[in-house]
Amino acid sequence: MRYLVTGGAGFIGSNMVDELVRRGHSVVVLDDLSAGKEANLAAVRDKIDFRLGSITDLAAVAKACVGVDYVIHLAARTSVPRSVKDPIESNEVNIDGTLNVLVAARDAKVRRFVYAASSAAYGETPALPKVESMAPAPISPYGLTKYVGELYAQVFGRVYGLENACVRYFNVFGPRQDPTSQYSGVLSRFMLAILEGQNPVIYGDGEQSRDFTYVENIVDETLRACEAKDASGRVFNGGTGERITLNQVLQQLGTITGKKIAAKYEPARNGDIRDSQADISLARTVLGYEPKVQFAEGLQRTWAWYKSNYGTP
Repeated sequence: MRYLVTGGAGFIGSNMVDELVRRGHSVVVLDDLSAGKEANLAAVRDKIDFRLGSITDLAAVAKACVGVDYVIHLAARTSVPRSVKDPIESNEVNIDGTLNVLVAARDAKVRRFVYAASSAAYGETPALPKVESMAPAPISPYGLTKYVGELYAQVFGRVYGLENACVRYFNVFGPRQDPTSQYSGVLSRFMLAILEGQNPVIYGDGEQSRDFTYVENIVDETLRACEAKDASGRVFNGGTGERITLNQVLQQLGTITGKKIAAKYEPARNGDIRDSQADISLARTVLGYEPKVQFAEGLQRTWAWYKSNYGTP
């Protein structure tokens, strides 16, 4: 099969591409390298069709879709703080860009469009764990734009017959997540701070909790969503079904690294959600998904990668 992965040079995207190549598929990557890095694809660069381009360019997306069976749409502006600072940019990339990918996928008559949605769609709905049937209530421009992408995908299914599935990612972490960006994931920033001998920064009291999901799990679930018989038109949570506080994460990192780690606490940020945890019952039933890598193991693997790539020689 031939897959198009938008944002395929990014953290999650490059892990997705690696697995697709490992499984013997043909892969097209479309990425403007605004967040991704070609270096992330170094191991498979000669086995894929890499296209430098943006999802905001409909012509570039249309060319990339030619002959494709499945589209995995990962490209996005992924930061809550960045969306609060610049909601117009988030809208242009996450809504207008997603519409471009949907149009191109429709015109290329792909088998299915699979969308990397976000747990940010739930907002501050108090009930835990989050179930897909809950009414979305995003509290940031980012959360709103990602939810709109889900709606667009489903509308393209109803109006044009484009098969679609959406996986709401819950705090994905793992190797290749860029820790140098102020908009990067919290675990990558924790690890860089530890390697540099600094105090990791926590915005809030550290008792906020997340369903941290190792990237290998989310890759597996997303690929299952491409082919699962009854997945089209549905939204699935992409998590582990567990949650852990940021303070507990630092305790575990202290054990793994053998270092005494003290957090630096800063005021909570606008748009940040207090608690997040996925109910993955639907993904288990329809996709046959089961998280293979638990948090503790994923954290150890991720620390080893950061130590190797960002630690002092």
